[in-house]
Amino acid sequence: MTTRIKGGTEVPLWRRPRVILWSVAAVATVGFLVALEITAHHYGLRGPLTTEARELIYPPKSGFLLYASMGLMMVVLTWRQRLIAAGVAVGIDVVFLLVRWASGFHYDFDEGHPFGNGALWVLLGSAVIAVTRRTGQERALLLKGVGLGLLLMAGRKTGDTWLLITSKSRPMVLDQYVAVADHALGNPSWLVGRLVRASGPVGTHLLDYVYAQLAVAAVVVALYQLRNVATERRFPRHHLVRTFLVIGLLGPGIYMIFPVVGPIFAYGPGASGTGGLEWAAANLWPHTPTPVSTPHPMLYDGITPRNCMPSLHTAWATAIFIHSRKGPRILRYGGAFWLIATLAATLGFGYHYGADIVAGVVFTLTIEAALRSQARGWDRSGTRLVAHGATVFVALLAAYRYLPMEMARLPWLFGPLVILAMLSVIYGYLRTTSRWEPKPVPAPRAEPQPEPV
Repeated sequence: MTTRIKGGTEVPLWRRPRVILWSVAAVATVGFLVALEITAHHYGLRGPLTTEARELIYPPKSGFLLYASMGLMMVVLTWRQRLIAAGVAVGIDVVFLLVRWASGFHYDFDEGHPFGNGALWVLLGSAVIAVTRRTGQERALLLKGVGLGLLLMAGRKTGDTWLLITSKSRPMVLDQYVAVADHALGNPSWLVGRLVRASGPVGTHLLDYVYAQLAVAAVVVALYQLRNVATERRFPRHHLVRTFLVIGLLGPGIYMIFPVVGPIFAYGPGASGTGGLEWAAANLWPHTPTPVSTPHPMLYDGITPRNCMPSLHTAWATAIFIHSRKGPRILRYGGAFWLIATLAATLGFGYHYGADIVAGVVFTLTIEAALRSQARGWDRSGTRLVAHGATVFVALLAAYRYLPMEMARLPWLFGPLVILAMLSVIYGYLRTTSRWEPKPVPAPRAEPQPEPV
């Protein structure tokens, strides 16, 4: 077995800390996916593994995501290899398109895209090439690239499965609690909802595109961060994809604890074929704010995901914004635009309350702080920052659940407190991480030399 020398002692490959960490993470990921697959089948649903396997043949739900995942894998390839991989993917998609056209297959773009299968086949083919045609560091690097692309796809499928499970396993929702607590923030979803409707179809379609293609925006930032992998032959210790995946892994667990469907569902006609006025507490969104009355858990349909608390779209857009700060100007502007547009979409389409947005920002900064601390080595400042963010997040959820009436009756007190709590986490993150940045070292000054006599 390959070994390395450390301090004059040979260390077996299987005892390297990073190899052990990657192995444990891989086993845990596979175990989680299998458990989720079993749970999904228990509820009569397709799990993430089944859904991904179907997309080898059937039209994928998001062809853009599959090509973005292939793009992540290609950061480990040379430019020649990238062109070959892209050409093969497009060629496979053309073959699929022609076969489906010849067989009279008709597309329903709400169910799938006519492209993307080729990207998935190229990803799997690259894994086979890594195992059969590569050795040593080159094999490990290509497998990491493939794993990164597959994890992005699996994260999306896992999230979709989680959402369906929340709708089946959590019949009661807590929207009335969050809606009452949201009075402390001025009912921002109702306000932004009216503004988006007033913007007409142009504004609505733009925000809908931004909201739907969030993962593609993340890949653009990630590709910039990973642009040197092919030349340096290694991945950076921390990048956006890590944060994106952890947010998607932990967020649905909070949905199970705090199930909320959103204002357009709980106080409106629903959307995307789910919900409806027969399930809503009242038909109020976005024109009439909810009354301040004692909240109760309410029964909702078995289809609509309970995916509001926290707002993961806000969490992911915040992560994109954070990681775009060190990029060129166009990337920084793009990150800021995507964050603002995502906030407008989540509120303006009635998918989230203001309280969800605040919780999503705190959730992201806490995860980002933990991942950065893990990458650089834990110390007191990192532990303190993560503990502070986690405490604020738990306190926010507890207040929304157990103090909504007090928050609504004293908005002048609780509104600023909620915002200040979020700002304290933002300030702590900026203050702490700025100290972690490497300080520029001044170039040594040449010593003055005596003049020749």
